[in-house]
Amino acid sequence: MAVQEARDGTGAGRIHEGGCTCGDCPHGVREGHRRAVAAFLRRRDEFAAGQGLPAAVAHSASASRQWVSEQLTQRAESVAERGRAEGEVRLARLWLRTVCAVWGAVLALLLGEALTAVGAGWGGARTAALAAALVVAVTLSAASWFHRACGGVLAPLIGEDNRMSTSRTVAACWILFVGYAVLLLAARLAGASDPAERDALISGLGLARGAGVVTVLAVVCGIAVLVRRVVGLRILAQRLQKVPAYRPRAADLLTDDSGRGAFTDIQYVAISAVALLFAAVRLARRPDRLPDLPWGLGVIVLISAATYLAGKYAEGGRPVVLSVVRVREPGDLDGPIRTGDDIEIRGAGFVPPGARSADRLSRMVVRIGTVDVHVPLVPVTGGFSNPTDTVLTVPVPADVEPGAVEVQVVTAAGMATNRCLVQVTE
Repeated sequence: MAVQEARDGTGAGRIHEGGCTCGDCPHGVREGHRRAVAAFLRRRDEFAAGQGLPAAVAHSASASRQWVSEQLTQRAESVAERGRAEGEVRLARLWLRTVCAVWGAVLALLLGEALTAVGAGWGGARTAALAAALVVAVTLSAASWFHRACGGVLAPLIGEDNRMSTSRTVAACWILFVGYAVLLLAARLAGASDPAERDALISGLGLARGAGVVTVLAVVCGIAVLVRRVVGLRILAQRLQKVPAYRPRAADLLTDDSGRGAFTDIQYVAISAVALLFAAVRLARRPDRLPDLPWGLGVIVLISAATYLAGKYAEGGRPVVLSVVRVREPGDLDGPIRTGDDIEIRGAGFVPPGARSADRLSRMVVRIGTVDVHVPLVPVTGGFSNPTDTVLTVPVPADVEPGAVEVQVVTAAGMATNRCLVQVTE
């Protein structure tokens, strides 16, 4: 609503200010999101240092913790909303950048051909290469225009989790390269007048010469489809936790959902890039046939693709509760779990990759019997001490009936853990 008001001019009080969300001025969504993040981090560190607490709750540790958690949750939701708005604006502007990059590549090809033509002369192969590049550029530009609200030509490469897909990007690069090579041969065939030259160009499309490239293309496209299926099935089977990102980034091609470098992704992109570069050089040297990718290099690409697929099968896991114990304050006596006590839930996988922001952490819930208890955010300098990936601390509410109750954790990705039975006394 704020974005629409700013665009329509009805939210005039917010236009061209630090919190403006119109996206049409230097102080748009990026500046508003940056300031919101800075204000949230500053407030979190103040709470961590014990500052800013009202006198009404300062005397009670549990009351002050609950109040701080509510304040941080509300501020985190505001930051997340601004982050989503910034992501939408960045995505809408991306199509123009992709178009500029495509036509910049065409210009670089033209300059390269012009420089290498000195002394050798401008032949039909150079004209065909430039014509094929123009066809590809026009096609990609049109696709960017029709998908300008979704990232332009990069829209098909963005996964359902709003991240750049490594498998789709690699497959798209091979598809573009092979499509360009076929267009190059078609352009040369259209301009050939000698029957022998035409026969040579047609034979250049034979499977005997392009078997390596065709095999690699089939494998990487199959990997792109299979990875999507594998990830979807693992999510439905509750073996993989997925949290959507605020916006796609180029770094997603080399990292996992938490932003750390992923070995399987890096090796797949690196080896595919090397193989593509080799194939491009072969095409430049012999523009009358499909590039004959050596089988040794083709097998290396296939091994890399298999490693990437195996990594997709191996990643993730279901969160699990191992034990539940009563939190003992210094000076307290040991005893059973009672209503009003804090309990510590120990396990693994409570925080999914990419869910370490405050708004995602605040969505975690512990189900104690029939009562859902939101996990409080406990700030420390630079982060949060609760919740963590292996330990959660929550109070036992008074609504919990004494007796044997089941404790279960629901993560930010919506996945529920196993149930752990504990005894609650009066």
